[in-house]
Amino acid sequence: MNPQVITSEEMRSKKRARWIMSFVILAVLTVVFLVLNICKGSVDVPLSDVAALFTGGEVSQMSFDIIMNMRFPRALAAIILGGALSLAGYLLQTFFHNPIAGPFVLGISSGAKLVVSIVLVLFLGMGVHVGSFAMIAAAFAGAMIAMGFVLLMSKRVNNMAMLIVSGVMIGYICSAITDFIVTFASDSDIVNLHNWALGSFSGTNWDNVWVMLVVVLASTIAVFLLSKPISAYQLGENYAANMGVNVKRFRALLVLLSSLLSATVTAFAGPISFVGIAVPQLVKNLFKTARPILMIPACFVGGGVFCLFCDFIARIAFAPTELSISTVTAIFGAPVVIAVMLRRRKNQMD
Repeated sequence: MNPQVITSEEMRSKKRARWIMSFVILAVLTVVFLVLNICKGSVDVPLSDVAALFTGGEVSQMSFDIIMNMRFPRALAAIILGGALSLAGYLLQTFFHNPIAGPFVLGISSGAKLVVSIVLVLFLGMGVHVGSFAMIAAAFAGAMIAMGFVLLMSKRVNNMAMLIVSGVMIGYICSAITDFIVTFASDSDIVNLHNWALGSFSGTNWDNVWVMLVVVLASTIAVFLLSKPISAYQLGENYAANMGVNVKRFRALLVLLSSLLSATVTAFAGPISFVGIAVPQLVKNLFKTARPILMIPACFVGGGVFCLFCDFIARIAFAPTELSISTVTAIFGAPVVIAVMLRRRKNQMD
């Protein structure tokens, strides 16, 4: 028997074992942080009550209200929106061939925040209720506007570092305009707008969960169906074109899907920083592969784990005072981005 064949088979076996173990780790972490988010808070809920509730047992009305009306939908929102944001970051990094591209850094989240703020101030001032789908539509419009500016800059700027700087500047401009608009909101609306603008999963109800689940699930399935074109595109646009990929249409789909995922997150939780950059890099290091068929579900689950963990810290660290989710994601996500930039610079020097 050829020793080389045995070595190749062993390597493939080790890779498969690593991938399976990585998914198991992510699944276990999801369950652990989900339970912690449900049980721990300003009022602790015994694990026995959680188990009884989900197995048909009897629990007190207070425990039922805390679990089913507050913490469980909030935890599910963290999983769904965290996964969406991570997947959006993965798509943008694929689109720009840059590991530090993400919805927050490129100003896409800020653009979505701007249009949502305009819609909220306008309609709330008129006493009109704004539905979930209307919020997503407004956020999507803002995300597409910001993405349009980024794409225009990408045609004029060859240096990716300058493109990232341009995206950051677009984000600052959108945030400044948003702050200006919020000053015209009524006093009763300013608090809600301010809390939303900082980023938070609080206040999530079951209607919100179902809407975000439908939109994010449909978008994720669409992304998964693009696994093969993404794999070809990662090797270069010319290679993708030679493999039969319609590059122009494919790039348009990446823009639309990443903007829709980012918009859904912003509509329900406000702008959340660094998740879209940090999680795809952490997942790549965990799996030691860039294969889209693995990275797409892994990024989604990894984003959910990361946001569950950060939301738990946001609620528990200084309870009863709650931190904004973006504050915590920045604390844990920014070091990852710095490490990626340093490693990228070292590779360029080598």
